Amino acid sequence: MITTLGIEFAQAEGFRPLALDLRTPPLSAAPVVVFLHGGGWLRGSRHVFTPGIPDERSFDRIVEAGFAVASCDYRLSGEACFPAQLDDVDAAIDWLHAHGADEGVDASRIVLWGVSAGATIAALTGLRRRDVRGVVDWFGPADLFAMARHDLGEPAEQTREARWLGAPAGIVPELAMAASPLFQVTRNAPPFHVSHGTADEHVPIAQSEALVAALGASGVDVEFHPVEGARHFWQGVEDTDPLFDRAIDFVARVTA
Repeated sequence: MITTLGIEFAQAEGFRPLALDLRTPPLSAAPVVVFLHGGGWLRGSRHVFTPGIPDERSFDRIVEAGFAVASCDYRLSGEACFPAQLDDVDAAIDWLHAHGADEGVDASRIVLWGVSAGATIAALTGLRRRDVRGVVDWFGPADLFAMARHDLGEPAEQTREARWLGAPAGIVPELAMAASPLFQVTRNAPPFHVSHGTADEHVPIAQSEALVAALGASGVDVEFHPVEGARHFWQGVEDTDPLFDRAIDFVARVTA
């Protein structure tokens, strides 16, 4: 495996440079997973796939299966509100199209893989671009209006979603709809692999159930894997390898 850390791919005026870490397998022209981290849009790092799961069981596992991984920064909600994050992912994908071949990557075979807030960004990107082969959505919020009703004891203006939108969903409904994958589904969507813990208290599994139902009703190729007893970020799951293996099988299928 070849690992290149800190490749700068964009810097919007007035903001910090954004970078990606690229891990590639020995084979050339590898399909590429564009990874987007979680953290409620307000924290998190491209260096961490999922809290508590080490690199060898996450990033390295994907590369060992024959795929490159580009783990990307995006601006957090304290830096810029939605839709800035979609611009950031576009810039990362554009960089891969421009430079991927030199790095042993086949940017014509891109799959987006996001966790939690990163899954929302991945889903939105996949739903609006035509150069994405598939989306792996792990426990991502899909309906920001329903998330606003999910009481975690925070003032409405201090929730993760409100910070990302710049205001509670009910105050900016058009923005909240645009930031909710559930309302962006069309029959042209790429294949989706959705996985969610049944005991997730931070992002209820109903979020993924609604997205899967909308994708299926539109005739989209969608896999859904509820994980019994799992909490957010796969807490409570003793062995996450099967979860990765299922997602990797999906990546292999859609990039074949």
